Order: sequence, then C-alpha cells, then structure tokens
Amino acid sequence: MKKQIIIYLFISSFATFLYGQNEESQLSGAVSFVTSSNVYVKFSSTKEIEIGEVLQLSGVDCLRVVNKSSTSIVCTPINNCLVKKGDTVIYKKKIAEENIDDPNEKETTKEKAIPVKEVLVIPTVIEGEPVYTEKIRGKVSVASYNLFSDVREDRHRFLTRFSLNANHISNSKFSIESYLAYRKVIVPSESNYSGRTDIFNVYNFNVRYDATPTFSVTAGRKINPKAPSIGAIDGLQLEKYFGKFYVGAIGGFRPDYYDYGFNADLLQYGGYVGVDTKSKNIVSQTTLGAMEQTNSGATDRRYIYLQHSSTIASKLNFYTSMELDIYGKNDNDTRLTNLYLSLRYRFSRNANVMVSFDSRKRVIYYESFQTDIDLLLDNDLARQGLRARFNLRPVKLLWIGISYTNRFQSDNKNKSNNIYGYATLTKVPGIDGRLNISYNINSSNYLTSNIFSTRYSREMVKNKLSGDLYYRMANYSYENRDYEYSQNTIGLGLSYRISRSWQFNISGETSILENEKNYRLYSMLTKRF
Repeated sequence: MKKQIIIYLFISSFATFLYGQNEESQLSGAVSFVTSSNVYVKFSSTKEIEIGEVLQLSGVDCLRVVNKSSTSIVCTPINNCLVKKGDTVIYKKKIAEENIDDPNEKETTKEKAIPVKEVLVIPTVIEGEPVYTEKIRGKVSVASYNLFSDVREDRHRFLTRFSLNANHISNSKFSIESYLAYRKVIVPSESNYSGRTDIFNVYNFNVRYDATPTFSVTAGRKINPKAPSIGAIDGLQLEKYFGKFYVGAIGGFRPDYYDYGFNADLLQYGGYVGVDTKSKNIVSQTTLGAMEQTNSGATDRRYIYLQHSSTIASKLNFYTSMELDIYGKNDNDTRLTNLYLSLRYRFSRNANVMVSFDSRKRVIYYESFQTDIDLLLDNDLARQGLRARFNLRPVKLLWIGISYTNRFQSDNKNKSNNIYGYATLTKVPGIDGRLNISYNINSSNYLTSNIFSTRYSREMVKNKLSGDLYYRMANYSYENRDYEYSQNTIGLGLSYRISRSWQFNISGETSILENEKNYRLYSMLTKRF
C-alpha cells in the first residue's frame, strides 16, 4: 500500500511539475485593435518575445511579430487567420536545450548572442478606437434627352438618378446602399404612345449590418455580387466567412416582371458556398449556389449556379459563370441555361488579347409561363456566341485594335458576324487632343451594315472645360429590299467642371436618314459627394 501511495505521489508531483513548466513557457496577450493589415496585441511584458516569432490562437500559428514596445506587439496575420478585438493569443517561449557534454560551448553561445533591439512603437490607434471607418460616396444627377424631328413626333425625357454608398455610418456596424431613378416622358397630346410616362425604379436599396468582421446581414433590395445572375433580391441576405471559405443564405422575393416593384407572390430562397484565394501570384473567387424561385407558392424555377473569377500573375484573367436548371415537366429534367467563359491575357503594357464564349437558352419559369410551356420547349434553342479581341500599342501614342464576334444557334437562324477595328492617337501632334477612328461591319440573315466613325476630343481649359466633335456614317442594306439606307450624323459635346463635386455636360447632334432629319439635345448636371 505504501508503495502505491509513493508511486501516486510521484506521478502527481511530476504532473504538477510539467504543468508548472508549461505555465512558465508561455505568455498570454489580448488583441487590443485590428486594422486591415495589422493586429495589435497587449502583453504584461514583451521582454521574452522576439521580432519574427509567431503567436498562436487556439493552438494554431496565427500572427507574426513585426514590431514591439515594452508592453505592445504589432503583428501581421498568417495562414489566413482571422482575429478580433478581445481574442487571447499565446506566445510559447523557446526553452534552450543544455549541452551536457560541452558546457563551454553553451557559454560561448551565450557570449555571442546578440540582443534583439526593442523598437518603441508609438500607437497610432488609441484603446477603444472603432474597428470600422466611415466612408460615404454618393451622386445625384438630373438629365434631359430631347428629340426633334421633321418626320417623327417630338419626344422629351427627363431623368433623375440618386446613388449612395454609406459604409459604416459614424464608424458603426451599419451601412446603406441605394440606387434610385425617376423618368418622366413627355409626348405630344395627339401621340399614339401607350407606354408609361412616369417611371420610378428602385434598383438598389438596402441596409447592411456587420455583426463581426466575418459575418454580415443585409436587408432590402440588393444584387449579390456572389450571385449576380439571380438579379435583385427583396429580402434578407446573410454571409459568414470561415478563413478563406464563406457561406451565404438568401431569402426574399423577385421584383415584379412589369414595373420592377415589390411582388410578394414571387418568393425565392437559396444559398451558396465559396472560397477566396489570395497569394502572391493568384487571386481568385469561386462560388457554388442553388436557388428555388416560386410564383404563388408553386415552383417557378430551380437551378444551380457556378461563378469563378481569377487573376494569375497579374497577366491572365479568367471568368466563368454557369446556370443548370434542375426542374422541369419531369422531375429529372436538366437544362444548361447559361454558360459564359472569358479569358484575357496581357502580354505586356502594349498588347493584350481577349476571347469569350457564351451559350444561352431562354429561362423558362414553369408557373409564370405555364400557358406557353410546350411552345417554349419546342423552340428550346441555345443562342451561342464567340468573340475575340486584340489590342496593340505599336508606338507610344498609338493604340490599334480589332475584334470579331460570331453569333449563331443550332437551327442556323439569327446568325450574325461582326468585325470591328479602331485606331486611337492619344495625343495629336501640333494640336494635342485625342483622335479615334473606327470601322464596323455587321452581317446577319436579314441586314448588312457598314459604319464608319471618327471622334476628336481635347481639354480646352485645364481641369475645367473639355469637348469633343464626332462624325458617323452608316449604310444599311436589307436582304428583302432593293435599295440601301444611308445615315450621316455629326455631333458636338462639352463638359464643364464647375467645382470638385459639380459637373455639367451638354451635347447635341443632327442626323440625316434619306429625307428625314433628326435633332437630339442632351444635358446633365451632376453632384458628387
């Protein structure tokens, strides 16, 4: 029995010794402030901590020490680690291994050790300073578009736009986004125009609450950049980051088909997962999501979408998006509704090339279009397109480029080919200014067009007044007609910068098409804040 007690006491003493050694071999600190690039950590003393060493969060290497004072450490995050104010981080001391065989070597090493120079860190952020910083940007504009014709009826449109991005109002967790537009159409009293003349659209209006730097809640109307194909969403959107990974949930309603207003019958919901990658040579984002869209409670559309964008070595840009419908007349119906691929490569500052391919089918809403479902499915053809573009700067002041676009579908209808070329002189010798010349030819099953245009623009009063003058000549040849149409257009525009935040633009043009003359006048006043 005595022997067992002695063994028990020995084990307990050894465990206590180990625990004490562990306590002595680490220091605890508290995160006092977090910026976009640095993390500040408070310790009782930083004497044992050297620049370049690593602090741990929950047992994982998280922060690298880049600077220090007697009680404060400045760090940079590593391993995609996310920290917040108040987190406890650990510094584990390095315990030197004694060399029993050669004690002189230990002494020599000690003599040669070079002490780390402590750098006085003057805190740029006081304790309790908010993590978020207010940033407000906005724009208000009023514009008029006026058409005067000797053949057609005159028509006038007035447009007012308001946009606002107010991030972290008063350094809080709340942000507001909005984009509103009002359009008024004025037509003669004897006009046969039957469309809407007063149109108010809310394209974007939402409030975002950043509960933490990694979790946000958005309420209102918003197009989610991680799910742009869905369009505007009236409702709630939640997003949470876990390091470089993220998840999101969407619940709300689609805007009305006809007036873009709120429609409680068009419920939609879904979610997505994704990953952000950021390294020295690669920056990318990939999102995979699923959506259910309904109409009066019945399934209208159900689909999966994929979106990816990446930049490799600052030269290669790749983007793709895809939508796969997984709901149809039969439970196992699938349709590749949308596929888009784009690749852009920059050889140097003087040359770049871009190629893209898209294949799109009509989106079928089985509840909304139920009376036309059979007709739509019988004509379920993919409209496809291939585009290539090349830009080159052979000399310092000259850019030239050419692009080709081919659109087609499986029944060989609606085919078209478009070739566009341009040359731009960025500074005209002798008179300064910028000169652009372009030519476009388009051919389809029913029309061939040739368009030549040239534009000269320059600054007339430095940082105040600039203007441009342009001319465009177009020829149209229809397959089912025996003659061609020619149109000539000449225009002039002025832009006056009233102040840093106010700007006024005005332009006018006249065009002659056969015996028809049209005059257009456009003006806009813009205020930025």
